[in-house]
Amino acid sequence: MKHEPYSTRRSALLEQIGDGVAIIPTAPERVRNRDSHHPYRFDSYFWYLSGFPEPEAIIVLLGGNDSQPVSRSIIFCRERNEEREVWDGFRYGPEAVCDAFGFDEAYAFAEFEHRLPDLIASRSRLWYAFGHEAAVDTEVISALNTVRAQSRAGKRAPGEIRDLREPLDRMRLIKDAHETDIMRRAAAIAAAGHARAMRTCRPGMAEYELEAELGYEFRKRGADGHAYSPIVAGGHNACILHYIENNRLLSEHALVLIDAGCELEGYASDITRTFPVSGRFSGVTRDAYEIVLAAQTAAIAAIKPGVPFIAYHDAALRVLVQGMIDLQLLAGSVDGIIESETYKPFYMHRTGHWLGLDVHDAGEYKSGDDWVVLQAGMALTVEPGLYIRPGATVPEHLHGIGIRIEDDVFVTTDGCEVYTSAPKSIAEIEEVMRRD
Repeated sequence: MKHEPYSTRRSALLEQIGDGVAIIPTAPERVRNRDSHHPYRFDSYFWYLSGFPEPEAIIVLLGGNDSQPVSRSIIFCRERNEEREVWDGFRYGPEAVCDAFGFDEAYAFAEFEHRLPDLIASRSRLWYAFGHEAAVDTEVISALNTVRAQSRAGKRAPGEIRDLREPLDRMRLIKDAHETDIMRRAAAIAAAGHARAMRTCRPGMAEYELEAELGYEFRKRGADGHAYSPIVAGGHNACILHYIENNRLLSEHALVLIDAGCELEGYASDITRTFPVSGRFSGVTRDAYEIVLAAQTAAIAAIKPGVPFIAYHDAALRVLVQGMIDLQLLAGSVDGIIESETYKPFYMHRTGHWLGLDVHDAGEYKSGDDWVVLQAGMALTVEPGLYIRPGATVPEHLHGIGIRIEDDVFVTTDGCEVYTSAPKSIAEIEEVMRRD
């Protein structure tokens, strides 16, 4: 059944909350200006547990206890409304949502505030992410106070409040088969978009023209759109990590860095490629590119179950620092430069992050003072870079070179799998860009 992956996750969460109660709201609609809204995007935690696409919805999960031994999954959603559906489209309504999405009970969204005190009463723990949605925070606090005021009638408010994001983040770190299938498809679409940008690129084009080519390919192949604001950065702009203006012209002698991924059924892909506007690498740009590519190769080789998350960053960093020495950006030993952190003007970020429903996905990177250990089923990015801004100690022929290469990776039982396939080697890029 279509709802089975989501029902399975709800069951797994119910096992973790014991006899507690969990409340998970979706995101509200956001006003863009006046009476126009941003395109609606559900809350990632809510979607992970439901697959339900509509706004104005809240999940309540009730673990089994002495008075009600069977756990229950409840959803509050918008009622059917013939007039609004003419304007805004179909609504499932409480009547249809249980069969379609596997919930045990469903009620109108407007009933949530009224029903909530009874749902949380006599539960040992309340699992909820305060600070996530202010309007729901207010309703939860009000319900707690209502139950507390009824103590003489024998009602008892939860004695403990726990952050629901803790168990959900642990769950979201390990992707199930349903998630990995979607993420592979998202990666294939994003890779096609990057290849299209390479084929289309010409000197004198504007950065936003390549952005348009990406968006076209994403939507043409069925993606919901961009997973994040795309970066299309020519020349010196590539040295700005979060450059999103995308409004400059592309010089024939420059590199262009594109960091863009699509979203498909809620899941993000995240790819970066850097290539010459002219279609041919030459001189120092070729040397610098090979350094970053070698750093990424070393990082990918370090990814396997049982190693700390930081290990692949450390592997990439050593290659990058040696490359900085070879390019005469820095002088000294690799160990000395890493210890002193004098490499940071040229490489200032980690080599990757978790990936999933959010492009910077849920999940901790450290447990106490120790880095999280990689496990099969985790998804992460590998994205070393080299950013050479003009400076007094920087050779002039290196000024303005910015390179990043990023792929999406699954940790497997015996290593890892790179599941993004956009052209990456110098030979592959030049072949795609060939203009014979």
